[in-house]
Amino acid sequence: MAVVLSGIQPSGSLHIGHLVGALENFVALQKGNTVFYMIADWHALTSKYNQAEVIQPSVYELAATFLAVGINPASSSIFVQSAVKEHSELQLLLSMTTPLSWLERVPTYKEKQANSNADLNSFGFLGYPLLQAADILMYQADKVPVGEDQLFHLELTREVARRFNHIFKTNFFKEPQAVLTPTAKVLGLDGRKMSKTYNNCIYLSDEDSAIKEKCTRQMISDPKRVKKSDPGNPEECPVFGYHKIFSSQVDQEEISQGCRTASIGCFDCKMKVAENLIVKIAPVRERAQSSLRNPKSLDDILMDGNGQARKVAQGTMDKVREIIKLPKF
Repeated sequence: MAVVLSGIQPSGSLHIGHLVGALENFVALQKGNTVFYMIADWHALTSKYNQAEVIQPSVYELAATFLAVGINPASSSIFVQSAVKEHSELQLLLSMTTPLSWLERVPTYKEKQANSNADLNSFGFLGYPLLQAADILMYQADKVPVGEDQLFHLELTREVARRFNHIFKTNFFKEPQAVLTPTAKVLGLDGRKMSKTYNNCIYLSDEDSAIKEKCTRQMISDPKRVKKSDPGNPEECPVFGYHKIFSSQVDQEEISQGCRTASIGCFDCKMKVAENLIVKIAPVRERAQSSLRNPKSLDDILMDGNGQARKVAQGTMDKVREIIKLPKF
């Protein structure tokens, strides 16, 4: 069976982009694979070191969300990154052979620096792509479900593995392959990439009333359609982009026709998106809230997943130390 590894930072509630861009892929990959899904708290700390108090409750919220979307702890190892100390050891050893320029050229490095309220001129933030490489290589992952914005990071992981293998004359580390979701990207309410940084998200924890409010009042539509009597072009309207992801084919055809003939206004179009989002989000929200009311069960699942991940990681590091010829004490 192929090994699958992916992770998400515990930095607050997940949004609908996470759902269709990652979590649904996570669920699908459980079948027929050996699966590890990581709650990446060290990664969260690289940019939220000044808000560290939010990470612990977010770990539980993320674990509850994993369960709510259908990730089964009987089929997948759900674990917390910091509970497996071998990740930091492998990052350290890989840092000895990874050129600094490889990290400086990561596209998201300067982007996140520019959009963060924290000072990200730190070794931890510069090195987070290498920690990500260590996360993946630790489990000899064959497949890594990622979004398009993470493809560069995965290619860096492949380069790190290739360089390690070359320097130490081994073929130990595999070069993992990306598994892309059918839904590459969900735009935010303002038309930019959906991101907590931009405050333009619809969250999986949002109540029904909040979803309706965000869709009808904040979601931008076709700027060329000033009045309801103006015919629109669905293909140029961000709202119709949501319909393509969250609405049935029948709804899409009705909305498209209504927009082109001006028989439906933007408010009604947005409200239909909201209704379909609620159908998708409400069951996830309710299941997550139910899990959060039973923290002991979440602790048990995480402890079990931590143990499974730690066992694999210890085996990997025994082999890595042997390859590098570190002294045994």
